[in-house]
Amino acid sequence: MPSEAAAGCAATRRLAQLPENDKPVLIYSTFPSAAEAERVGGALVDGGLAACVNIFPGMTAIYVWQGTRARESEAAMIIKTRAALAARVMVETRRLHSYANPALMVIPIIDGSQEYLRWIAQQTGQPA
Repeated sequence: MPSEAAAGCAATRRLAQLPENDKPVLIYSTFPSAAEAERVGGALVDGGLAACVNIFPGMTAIYVWQGTRARESEAAMIIKTRAALAARVMVETRRLHSYANPALMVIPIIDGSQEYLRWIAQQTGQPA
């Protein structure tokens, strides 16, 4: 039986062998409320653009916008998808979002549970 380290290396090699567009990514975004995040996240999942979204309500954001320091309550959302869909996810999120300049950042996945990564691919229309 292979060691955990060997199994982890094998999983990383399998992920590295995927074409760039098939690799899973996370997209981080923030919303003025959990309700808005849920509305947008539901549309992404229902449209097959995301396998899953995680919504974290009760976050505090401190930032400068148009020259004024602001402090607001927000909800963060992590969108689980594939690199091939990232641009479409961002366009759709922007279209549905109430912010003029929503936070949208694509974060690559280096490694993870192969079963879970396969599930993301299946849920977003890519056979594993």
